[in-house]
Formats: sequence, C-alpha cells, structure tokens
Amino acid sequence: MAFLRSSGRLGRRLVLAAPLLVGATFTVGTSAARAQGDIKFQRSSLVVVTGGREIKFDVELALTETERARGLMFREKLGPYDGMLFDFHREAPVSFWMKNTLIPLDMVFIAGDGTIRHVHANAVPLSTDSISSEHPVRGVLEINGGSAKLLGIKPGDKVRHPIFGNG
Repeated sequence: MAFLRSSGRLGRRLVLAAPLLVGATFTVGTSAARAQGDIKFQRSSLVVVTGGREIKFDVELALTETERARGLMFREKLGPYDGMLFDFHREAPVSFWMKNTLIPLDMVFIAGDGTIRHVHANAVPLSTDSISSEHPVRGVLEINGGSAKLLGIKPGDKVRHPIFGNG
C-alpha cells in the first residue's frame, strides 16, 4: 500500500511524488526483488483485542516516509496473520491508494491510544482511488483483504503495540 497524503496543522499536503517515484523505480525485475527492493522493514508483533479474544499478528513496520511510500507494493501474497503497521508518529487524517499493490487488503485505521477508528475492507488491487482514514489516526494496520470481517475486527476494538503505548 502506498501512503498517499497526510494532513497536518497547516492543512492538507500531498505526498504524491515519493510513491510515484518509488513505484516507477521498481517496475522492472523479478517479483521478489520488487517486493523488498532495498528497504528492510523492522518486524514486530501486535495484538488485536476483539470480542474477548486476542489475535496476534506478525507485522513489518513502516516508520519512515520512504517505508510508508513502499508499503506492501509488489507483494504477491501475505500470510494469514501477517501485515504491515504504518506509524505516522502523531494523529492526523491520512489517505492511501493501492497503486502497485497486487493483493486485496483490509486497512485498519488506529487512533493514538490503540482504538480502531475505521476499517476499510477489501481495498482493490492496483486502484489509484484514495482511501481515507475518516478520522485522525496514529497508525494503520494492513492485513489480507477479508481478514477483518473473518476475525471480527471492527471499530472500537483495541490494538496493543508499543507505538500506542500499550504493548
């Protein structure tokens, strides 16, 4: 998933150049090379607390603008309990798109305290349509499309991870 734009105190600022340039840089080559390129994501675990259950995910962390711009682009698969956690370091409205993303994804938009604010289900691969957080968020968890519904993940549930100060 490519990070499209972020809003700050000074208003909306578009961050289109970085994702487009990163995407264009990796359009030639094998799928494996394009999937990771020169970016080495840190790995971590997080827990989603929903319906009295705790669901553990192993995630890659997108912590920098470059990592957020690459996201899960060019990936051909994602394990059932794998994902990517985008950290924006502060709460703000954010938007994503699916350009160069080959698999459907659920986007779980998470407030600074770890509360799920919004779930966008089954984002369409390769689409350039903007998908908005609908609320200011600190982080976004991307998982396989359809997983949120299958696992009962919904707004109001909690995500436990160190970036939210509760993991």
